[in-house]
Amino acid sequence: MMEELLNILKDLHPDVDFEKEEHLVDDKILDSFDIISVISEIAEQFDVVISAEYILPEYFNSAKALYALIERLEDED
Repeated sequence: MMEELLNILKDLHPDVDFEKEEHLVDDKILDSFDIISVISEIAEQFDVVISAEYILPEYFNSAKALYALIERLEDED
C-alpha cells in the first residue's frame, strides 16, 4: 500500500524522491493544491477520509508520515 501512496505523490512531482524527502511542506515541494489532490486520491484509493483536523504539515512532510496517518485512519473505521 505504501507503493500506491508513492505513486500518487510521484504523479504530482516525478522529480522528487518521496522515499527520502522529509520536508515536503516545509520546503514548499507540496503546495495546498497538491495536498488537496493527494487527499482526494487517498480517499479514492484507500477509502480513507482525511478531515481538516489532519491537514497539518506534520502529516504531509513525508510519505512515511502520511502513510502512518492513512493506517491510523483505517484502524479508526
